[in-house]
Amino acid sequence: MMTEKHEDHCLKSCSGHSYIRKNWLGSIVFPFSALLQQSEFLDQTEVLQRAQIFKKNCKAMFPNRRIVTTVFNDEGIQFLVTRYIKALNPPQQLLDIFLHNSNATFDLIARFVSLIPFVPNTPDENDGSDIWMTSEHCISLAIGNKEEHAILLCNFFLYFGKKALVLLGTSVLEGHVAYVVTQETNEYLLWNPSTGQCYKQFDPFCPLKSVDCLFDDRNVWFNIQQNNTPMAVFFDYSKESFWKHLLPKNVQGTKIQSIQPEEIIYFETDKSMVEDLRNRIERTLKSKVMEWRPKHPTHWNRQCTFILRQILPKLEFGIGSFVSSEGDNEFERILQFYWVTGFPIQMPYIDVQSIIDAVYQTGIHSAEFPQTEFALAVYIHPYPNNILSVWVYLASLVQHQ
Repeated sequence: MMTEKHEDHCLKSCSGHSYIRKNWLGSIVFPFSALLQQSEFLDQTEVLQRAQIFKKNCKAMFPNRRIVTTVFNDEGIQFLVTRYIKALNPPQQLLDIFLHNSNATFDLIARFVSLIPFVPNTPDENDGSDIWMTSEHCISLAIGNKEEHAILLCNFFLYFGKKALVLLGTSVLEGHVAYVVTQETNEYLLWNPSTGQCYKQFDPFCPLKSVDCLFDDRNVWFNIQQNNTPMAVFFDYSKESFWKHLLPKNVQGTKIQSIQPEEIIYFETDKSMVEDLRNRIERTLKSKVMEWRPKHPTHWNRQCTFILRQILPKLEFGIGSFVSSEGDNEFERILQFYWVTGFPIQMPYIDVQSIIDAVYQTGIHSAEFPQTEFALAVYIHPYPNNILSVWVYLASLVQHQ
């Protein structure tokens, strides 16, 4: 503000002095990052439009093949699928089990991902309107769809420096699926996040029926090979005669910021809660077996139950066969006197009713042979974030004549 000052003894016509006084009203700061984000927003809008055109062109070429370029996050914001891919840390508990066997660690990590319950199947013809959670939310909520499971497994593999991509296709058993492809020294491996199983590309028992689309943190590739069965597919996505690229090569090297967190924080599962749940499941199943046999008495063989309880924990990590070294003699002794029928059931924990249904479907309870005895054992292996692996063994025992 400009202020004029006159001497007191002087008339107004006399000369005076002008002074500048600054009154502070406030300030505004534009961080440089904000300007960058504005330009990024404009770029992203252009890329999203490009992704829609790309998808439309791909569908025109092969209408029955799956292609997903953009999805919405759980806040309703649209992103390229590439922004979901980022190296993320698995639980430390998994890394400590097989310290000197990396292949066993990878199998265990795939198994851990398969134990996260899946959201119920919904018609997914409109892939473009899918909503995908981040890997952090998938872990914290302990639930996810097929694509979220595949992204989580892919991100875990990237943590170890593996070359991994998410594969969208179809399966003989599951319909629309999302797998993870890892490039090894001399071959490609196909990982099914639903089961934790790994298949070599030329494995005839792999249930994958078609390879339609691949994506990682840099690009989306659409398969334009005439034959898209896994055994016939050429996986070298750098070849433009086999794979159609969403982003041109000069853009692929540009890292787009991921929407995933820097790391995932895990919490330990309450072991006392797990033991209470195990006891409740065992009591419920015993009650149900007797309920399913209204016309026959149900006798429980304590010795066999004890042996099964010793064996089930060892099956979680695939240590040894069903007849373990410790329980070998005792179990063989039972087989000398009894004809044993049954097998271990392993499943992720969703609810008690799912376990009851799985046991009922085995039909082992329906044995009508006189003097049949039963053995039942339940084991729950806790993983971080209340993700549980449930083992149930129901066996029927009939004495040799």
